[in-house]
Amino acid sequence: MTVLFGTSLPVGHANAISVSAARTPAAAATQRPSEGTVHSWDLSTGVDGPGTRFVTFLSGCPLTCLYCHNPDTMRMRNGRRTSADDVIAEARKYTKFISASGGGATISGGEPLLQPVFAGELLHRMKNDLGLHTALDTSGFLGARATDALLRDVDLVLLDIKSWDRETYKKVTGRPLEPTLDFARRLADLGKEVHLRFVLVPGLTDRTENIEDVAAFAGSLGNISRVDVLPFHKLGESKWEALDMKFTLHDTPSPTAAQVAAAKAIFAAQGLNAV
Repeated sequence: MTVLFGTSLPVGHANAISVSAARTPAAAATQRPSEGTVHSWDLSTGVDGPGTRFVTFLSGCPLTCLYCHNPDTMRMRNGRRTSADDVIAEARKYTKFISASGGGATISGGEPLLQPVFAGELLHRMKNDLGLHTALDTSGFLGARATDALLRDVDLVLLDIKSWDRETYKKVTGRPLEPTLDFARRLADLGKEVHLRFVLVPGLTDRTENIEDVAAFAGSLGNISRVDVLPFHKLGESKWEALDMKFTLHDTPSPTAAQVAAAKAIFAAQGLNAV
């Protein structure tokens, strides 16, 4: 039930200052209520962390993933400026339902760490004001922007490692892999729980050696509680067309059930819970 701006979410106002906002890290840094650019929000189950989640999708992403199913979140201009107060007020409506399901709140995108102050504000208030389990959904490319203070307000990180082969990673995302690996190691050092996500794309990321290398790295970290092997799909292709963007994987098939099972087995061989 994605809700886009211009329908239900009010635009933030300069006088929308709450007592809580004045105490948060972002307010301390900016000396004003935090604002950011948000694409939409959604109530989801099963794909954005445990239980039913209030998911806030921030706009803007430094990656240009070939299979992105939300290309409309890549550009900051496709979002709308709003205050943290507005987002928290909306999430507050669902807190009893979310808590009863064992769920929480997820900050996603786009790439939320493109707006680290705003993302940190939302995580802090979701956790401390609303008492919700918090998750950060990130590619890890901008992990250096996540301060220790921000990560203290994160209960779970949903981290994508899209390929181990550097050339393939650059082809898929337009960016280098190393910042994501550095962030993964830092999360391990902090003992932060991580759900790893790996998208299986025939002809790109499905080589056995590539999967084995991702699995070996994940297994070495000690903090990966779950691995989601996600089959490539083309459900977002119409969005690319609507944005007049070329979807280059038009002729790429989805992996077979056997291919997905084989990939999961490789992660399981490293002692990881692959689903």
